[in-house]
Amino acid sequence: MADIQFDPSTHPHRRLNPLTGEHVLVSPHRTKRPWLGQTEPPQQSNLPQYDPQCYLCPGNTRAGGQQNEKYEHTMVFENDYAAVLPPPGPAAPPAPHPLLTTEPVQGGCDVICFHPRHDLTLARLPPKDIERIIDEWCAIYKKRGAQEGIKYVQIFENKGAMMGCSNPHPHGQVWSLSAVPSLPATELSNLKNYSLSTPPSDAPRGPLNRACLLCDYVHFEVTVARNEGRVVLQNDHWVALVPWWAIWPFEIMLLPYKRHVPSIVHLTPEEKTSFAGILSQATIRYDNLFSCSFAYSMGIHQRSTPPNSDALSEDQDEENLAHLHLHFAPPLLRSASVRKFLVGFELMAEPQRDLTPEQAAQRLRGLPDLHYLNIPQSADDVTAAEGVDPTDS
Repeated sequence: MADIQFDPSTHPHRRLNPLTGEHVLVSPHRTKRPWLGQTEPPQQSNLPQYDPQCYLCPGNTRAGGQQNEKYEHTMVFENDYAAVLPPPGPAAPPAPHPLLTTEPVQGGCDVICFHPRHDLTLARLPPKDIERIIDEWCAIYKKRGAQEGIKYVQIFENKGAMMGCSNPHPHGQVWSLSAVPSLPATELSNLKNYSLSTPPSDAPRGPLNRACLLCDYVHFEVTVARNEGRVVLQNDHWVALVPWWAIWPFEIMLLPYKRHVPSIVHLTPEEKTSFAGILSQATIRYDNLFSCSFAYSMGIHQRSTPPNSDALSEDQDEENLAHLHLHFAPPLLRSASVRKFLVGFELMAEPQRDLTPEQAAQRLRGLPDLHYLNIPQSADDVTAAEGVDPTDS
């Protein structure tokens, strides 16, 4: 029998995620299998600019009875139904068995309304408004991270009903905890182990002049030929790519690539502007993929908490081994109505995907920069569509 040449776009294989130490099974030969399973109802796209029944719209009363301010840009408030409660909390009872331990958790949960308009999303906001959201993320991260007992601040957004979002009004959340959650703890541990065991390369470096896993990774990714690689978008400071180890069909990671950045509060004004720009472009491409308001869960991973005023210098502080990055986990697979499920083998063994990350990146790269709702339908519409700002209407 003649030797078979391995082709990652055809043959099943596993890929390692060095951030988590876990593998994903890639099965590209299965992309043509028929689908007779569950389909999702279309996402509502004709939302009003203001909904008098929405508990996040300006001036409305929230579910807990508090009245929203008549905000013009962003609004932040403590979640009326927080998952964790502020200290002090009760001590844990004695464990009935060594395997049945309890760890009390305190903290706080904040909600950030991205914009007063009920019908907009990140993909429909101009970058200047996204910069305001980034400023709010920074402010909450610094405020909550400085509170006594807080060891971790998680910023995230759930978009779309299929991701469990209970309200379509554009908003995100920030949960602050007295413990570092499992996933970021694993990432931070692997980042530290890599920095201690890997000689520095010609990529940017982390604190103490040590190697950084994500600096090394993204340094390689931006050198791969664009038509062969996983980079979707790249600007002066940030890159959006489908990671080598992606689990979700059109998963994206956003991260700065020109220098090691530990957290959002370490961003320069220019890097913050680039951050807003690439957030806008990445979410526009998501919506354009299936011409719908694309569902996802997004989270920011960075330093557990920001440095305090008497911290070590940036390049000497070992806590700065974290490299700021965002994970986008979108469930849609083949269309606006067919989603991926993590079930069966993926629950009992390891995650699996059909479409390769390279194929997913190629599809996202090929999409237009202009949101599909703003793309002219005729030559007469071209002038009207140029530079359109949905927040001006």
